[in-house]
Amino acid sequence: MTKGLAELFHPLVWQWFQTRFGKPTPAQEEGWPGLIRRENTLIAAPTGGGKTLSAFFVAINELVTESLEHRLDEGTQILYLSPLRALSNDIKKNLEEPLAEISALLADKGHKFEPIKVGLRTGDTTTYERAKLIKRPPHILVTTPESLFLMLSSPKARATLTSVKTIIIDEIHALARDKRGTHMSLSMEQLHRICKVPPLRIGLSATQRPLDKIASFLVGGLDGERHCTIVDVSKQRDADIDIITPDIPLSAICSMEQWENVYGKIQTLIEEHRSTLIFVNTRYMAERITFQLSEALGEGAIACHHGSLSKQKRLEAEDKLKKGEIKAIVATASLELGIDIGTIDLVCQISSPRSIAGFVQRVGRSGHALGLKPKARIIALTRDELIECMALLRSYREGLVDTIEIPEQPVDILAQHIVSYVSSEDRSPQDVFETFRRSKPYNNLEMKTLEQILGWLSEGLASSSKRGAYLHWDKVNDALRARRNARLSVVTSGGAIPEMNLYRVMQESDMSMVGTVDEEFAIESTKGDIFLLGNHSWQIAGLKGDVLLVKDLHGAPPTIPFWKGEAGGRTYELSGEVSRIRAEADVILSEQSEPDLDGDKDGTIWRDYLNPLEEWINHEFSISPEDARQAAEFLGAQKMALGVLPHQTRIVYERFFDETGGMQLLGPRL
Repeated sequence: MTKGLAELFHPLVWQWFQTRFGKPTPAQEEGWPGLIRRENTLIAAPTGGGKTLSAFFVAINELVTESLEHRLDEGTQILYLSPLRALSNDIKKNLEEPLAEISALLADKGHKFEPIKVGLRTGDTTTYERAKLIKRPPHILVTTPESLFLMLSSPKARATLTSVKTIIIDEIHALARDKRGTHMSLSMEQLHRICKVPPLRIGLSATQRPLDKIASFLVGGLDGERHCTIVDVSKQRDADIDIITPDIPLSAICSMEQWENVYGKIQTLIEEHRSTLIFVNTRYMAERITFQLSEALGEGAIACHHGSLSKQKRLEAEDKLKKGEIKAIVATASLELGIDIGTIDLVCQISSPRSIAGFVQRVGRSGHALGLKPKARIIALTRDELIECMALLRSYREGLVDTIEIPEQPVDILAQHIVSYVSSEDRSPQDVFETFRRSKPYNNLEMKTLEQILGWLSEGLASSSKRGAYLHWDKVNDALRARRNARLSVVTSGGAIPEMNLYRVMQESDMSMVGTVDEEFAIESTKGDIFLLGNHSWQIAGLKGDVLLVKDLHGAPPTIPFWKGEAGGRTYELSGEVSRIRAEADVILSEQSEPDLDGDKDGTIWRDYLNPLEEWINHEFSISPEDARQAAEFLGAQKMALGVLPHQTRIVYERFFDETGGMQLLGPRL
């Protein structure tokens, strides 16, 4: 197969690949033939499966070939979209190195060619750099969906995109599930209309289902209008995964004594491995655990990484881990996707990540290189979490994944794009309709629905005022024209990322950015307070507008800031797996005679009652005997108290009377 693949590429480009990587991964072997034929393709492969290179290598080969034949066009030809700015920064950096190596190889062989330029545009890009991208568009543009939308809304930036031939959407599963993905799909249809040739669409996805829906989302179009080839090599790799619990028996909450024990276990794991990536679910927890581990390991041994740290602080943490300057990094979902932080020996997950897909993605960050085996430890802090972690463990081993639900026709997102589309050029309602109904979420859009939205956008939301009116609708000539405030509203209010009430944290000395904190934390704090951000102590010097000015206090005892609305809910599929454990345990316990514990002085009757369940847990989940015993005791105690174990098809409500005699009703927690 590899010999046949070599014939698809320029000999020197293939020589570079073999020198650098040896042999292709399954995703590359199966994806490249179709991509060379310019077939729209969705590549589904686990983390570390070579998805990104499978897309870029074909595009780079095409650019190199055109450059050597002196027919490389000016303008952007490859557009790469990622859901994270940090991932975009990482991809640009990782593209420049192979392009430089390929260029050096070509030069050594005496070839004359035009260098291939890579550009980056994200929310962090300065006005000067954006102007440069418009004046001298790069051949490869790395950006985010929001930045693409802004480019399409600007006449000058929009003109640089007409030459795009290939669109690569990385981590498409992270976009398709919410309105950000819907927003991007409408941008793709705008781009499709202005490109000189219909661009090739390549989607890269981790293990997700259903792939056919994600493929349809990628290519858009009406039924049968656009084809998509699905390359599915998403079989999860064998992994070394185990559950860890404190030595002190679990309870409903994790006590300080248990936390101290957990910190000790994490410290041991870090010391036993060269590099460790510790995932947590909230920024508060990232700061807290980093601080506690720094006390034990030393400040320079561990770093913190989350979305409320400045870009510079995050990059410093990533580079230190990659270079081996620190042994561990504590991160939220900010490092869940494919940012290059070098080889990770161990992933440690504190508490359940609340989704199967998130767990699979995080486990895959270890053993990232081809042929290595992922290694992960998930730490359960409470009895409920132990059951949920067992569900995650079995889900991974059985290859179960979360199902993505693509939002259907969100009106607010469509309204944004209509204003953007009309702002760039006068349009007709029919033109708007034909363009946007080819976005998969809007395939069932009806003309009367569109006319209703156009009515809101042209007349405003209130009959007594034109407030909220962004368009002129000439119904006689069937034409749409933007009002003066339309483009400004698109630029300042576009996108689908919820606006957070965050205050910037900046050093008073040089006004350099440190990160962000919640508005309430900033307002409630007073001058002189010391808090932790990025595993560093900062003293508040004052509040100026929405900027919290701070001084560096170099390790003074701090408090930990809070951010609201951080922890996500549990996915439907993971809830189903938790319910499955409860239902199976209920059947096993129901086969035993209900024990009479009144005379069970030495606990023998209780142990005999739990033995079948404990043996089943040991066999089914392969966890430690102590954890199996704790899980069996927890489920057994619930069964004894309620007579049943609640699950999705058997819901239990508990009624009790409080001290005042008022009746209280407890709903289920499954």
